[in-house]
Amino acid sequence: MGTRWGTALVSVLLGLEAACADAPRPAEASSGEQAAGGASGAGSAAQPAGGAQAAGKMAEAMAGSTARKDAALAGARAATPKAGASGSDAGSGGSAAEKTAAVSGSGGAGAVAMTGGAGAVAAADGCSRALLQSSLDAYFVALAAHDPAMLALADTVKLTENGKTTELGKAGLWSTAGAQQHVHSALDVDECTAIAQAVVPDGATPIPVALRLKLEKQKISEIEMIAVREGDYMLASNTDALSASAMSVHWQDVVPTDQRNTRQELAAWMEKYFRLFPRGVCDTTSDCKRIENGGGSFNCSAGASCAANAPGPNDRALEPRLILVDVETGVGVGFTMFQSNTDMHMFKMYGGKVYGVSAILAKADSSGWQ
Repeated sequence: MGTRWGTALVSVLLGLEAACADAPRPAEASSGEQAAGGASGAGSAAQPAGGAQAAGKMAEAMAGSTARKDAALAGARAATPKAGASGSDAGSGGSAAEKTAAVSGSGGAGAVAMTGGAGAVAAADGCSRALLQSSLDAYFVALAAHDPAMLALADTVKLTENGKTTELGKAGLWSTAGAQQHVHSALDVDECTAIAQAVVPDGATPIPVALRLKLEKQKISEIEMIAVREGDYMLASNTDALSASAMSVHWQDVVPTDQRNTRQELAAWMEKYFRLFPRGVCDTTSDCKRIENGGGSFNCSAGASCAANAPGPNDRALEPRLILVDVETGVGVGFTMFQSNTDMHMFKMYGGKVYGVSAILAKADSSGWQ
């Protein structure tokens, strides 16, 4: 490769690193979960660090189709530093708008390739919010493209959809999904896990989707999806309400430090909620709403109560399989089985009060993870 082309490649890679390393997360919001007399009731995949591997993933993401190539090239141009920048300037330069566009991009596969390489550089020594967010962004892009090769996957990656182990990219939503229409998420850096509730087209029909991504060594090792199609739950879904909840709960808004609850407090709330259900619904605001698959808009205390005691060893109304916490945004997430449904609950808490609860549930014999 001639000196001129070698220099150009280095500039592009450095520009991609700059475009994603400091990019802000989107601030979105959401509502809660439905209650009905006993009814129940977070950019691209990070690639291994290194310019050569990032470039390899770029090439892989662009190779799928002409449309993806064009999107990737357009994204790369947007992230590349302006002419005249020195090598060090290229690593930290570019306007904030350019950096944000490179990460959020509505830009499809281009954004996948860019945030994957840069996110991996930023998180080379461990898990980070940037790594989790870029992996979550990338997952939805790859899902819509029906192309798992766009992701950084562990050799032992496991995927379940509605509790059934599924071959990645071969069946279920991976064969029918369109571009996600809404998403709100939580990032648990301690567990290196990203969690989301989203609206994704299943063919021509938008459906509620819950997603959990577990990362190990900057690669996705576990994928859990709940995709709620018509008839998958006893109550009808409402994807418009799931999306509109962004205007009331503000899931992804950062909680001011002096109003944050601790990781232990957030986890304890979810633990009590499940184990004492429906007697463990405590510290909710008067306007807190609960929804299930977007359906309903009930007060969080409807059909529920708050027991004074903490759950004991024999309190197992619902068994929490996994509890995850995003302290920065005050979002807690719990996974359980509820009346033959695999169930993911998300709640928003700050200042010791809960402002919204949202569950996504679908019929299943098991979670597929127990």
